[in-house]
Amino acid sequence: MTTVKSSARRLPHARTRQRLSRAGTLVVLCATALVILVPFLWMVSLAFTPEKQAFGSVSLIPANPTLENFTRALVDANLGRALVNSAIVSIVAIIANCLFAVAAGYAFAMLRFPGSRALFYTLISTAAVPVSVTLIPLFLMARAIPLTGGNDLLGQGGSGVLDTLAGVVLPYIVLPLNIFLARQFFASAPVELAEAARVDGAGEIRIFARIYWPLARPLVAVIAVFSFTSVWDDFLWPLVVTTSPGTQTVQLALARFLASGNVQYGALMAGAVLATVPVLLVFFFNQRSFISGLADGSVKG
Repeated sequence: MTTVKSSARRLPHARTRQRLSRAGTLVVLCATALVILVPFLWMVSLAFTPEKQAFGSVSLIPANPTLENFTRALVDANLGRALVNSAIVSIVAIIANCLFAVAAGYAFAMLRFPGSRALFYTLISTAAVPVSVTLIPLFLMARAIPLTGGNDLLGQGGSGVLDTLAGVVLPYIVLPLNIFLARQFFASAPVELAEAARVDGAGEIRIFARIYWPLARPLVAVIAVFSFTSVWDDFLWPLVVTTSPGTQTVQLALARFLASGNVQYGALMAGAVLATVPVLLVFFFNQRSFISGLADGSVKG
């Protein structure tokens, strides 16, 4: 009886501590979200603020909002062409990774062959190599691709795919991280489906395309988001491989606009907004599949 009474007395205190804990967590999360959102909101505010009033007010809501900054960003910074270039390169990288990385992950998980484990870990270890270390080898490879840019069959005499969109997308055709996620996903998939299909006489390509590919939609969403952000946000490789304004990507266009000497901060912030919106849209429309794919593809294996 005494034990029951003491437990009943402790129950309100436990609930109070739980509520305080939740309130503290909520305060921390709100403060963190505020720290992250304020710079973004300030960027959006400056994008709609006239250039002469850009730093004359501390209000997040412009008194005289204008779209002039977006026009100048698209024209003066050549951002329109850069956005198209980044979109083309990103789409090619997404398609290539969704096909080749997913297929490679399926092969590593479902098709056991001699040396598969060693090959898989060797491949994944390349993700730990700094990007700066691979710049020179990638540059030499892009310049020596045969029958491109004036090259002969041996890859000599021309420029290869340098200063082209094909050269920009070259390092992103298949990303090791995407292969890792695909392998982890298929390692947790039911093997019985493949065994039953093999008994019925189905080949591996048909098993992959008809059975496991439909199951991998959350994985494909994750790989699409990772591939898009990797290409869209990259600055260093486009800086190395491109020289003309007609092949520059959006991040490179913003950097060159900033270094032009006559910095127009309103137009610069408008360009940053235009560069950020596609990333937000891609994640917004894929967030459910993205979160589900991360949970399914990174736990088991």
